[in-house]
Amino acid sequence: MTSSRVKVVTVQQIQALDAIAIEQYGISSLVLMENAGRSVADVVRREIPRRGKAEVSIFCGIGHNGGDGFVAARHLRSQGIKPHIFLIGSAAELKKDAAVNYRILRNIPCPVQEIQDIHPQHFKILKRSSVIVDAIFGVGLNRPLQDPFRTIIEQLNSLKKKVIAVDIPSGLDGTTGRIWGACVNAAVTVTFSFPKKGFYIQAGPQHTGKIVVADIGIPKKVITSQCHISQRHM
Repeated sequence: MTSSRVKVVTVQQIQALDAIAIEQYGISSLVLMENAGRSVADVVRREIPRRGKAEVSIFCGIGHNGGDGFVAARHLRSQGIKPHIFLIGSAAELKKDAAVNYRILRNIPCPVQEIQDIHPQHFKILKRSSVIVDAIFGVGLNRPLQDPFRTIIEQLNSLKKKVIAVDIPSGLDGTTGRIWGACVNAAVTVTFSFPKKGFYIQAGPQHTGKIVVADIGIPKKVITSQCHISQRHM
């Protein structure tokens, strides 16, 4: 068996790359979010069986990861796939780019349901959805999950449906591979720019599924300047 090497980053490193792209190169964070969400939508479309009119359920948190989910929902809708968007929390809590993309959805209009739990009527939608998208938490999670997030993640795992995670399975530590109390079991993880170190250690391999790396537009010059990015044998 031949081995290969893959570049991996810690959470701190990927956050630094994003900050350099935004602050030094002037790339709008909205552009990065748009590219991220569109990349997720492309993968979701490829994962859906080509039979009839497809439906997808997208679970969004109130942070940037949720904003990526809003963008993905918009692109899926434009491609004839019906998105059911569940926001865990209140739209009033959304900030910056996530709030912008939420307003775009509402203007289309594309409904977003605010939830604190998965109720029986939601389960009916989930069961007929071809794919569930996890856009609850990104790599910035650094604390144990509390309800309603923990319970909702456990409920999603119990469905045994195909889940596509946005950047990282919610609940996984991107650097250490440890679990913050509960973690989404993803069949596919669409991660941005680089795989995260935590995908390959501790509990990471049990939760990430197939890893798809999406280029969201960070300049190669930024990436090559960060010589500390490590490589890992696979």
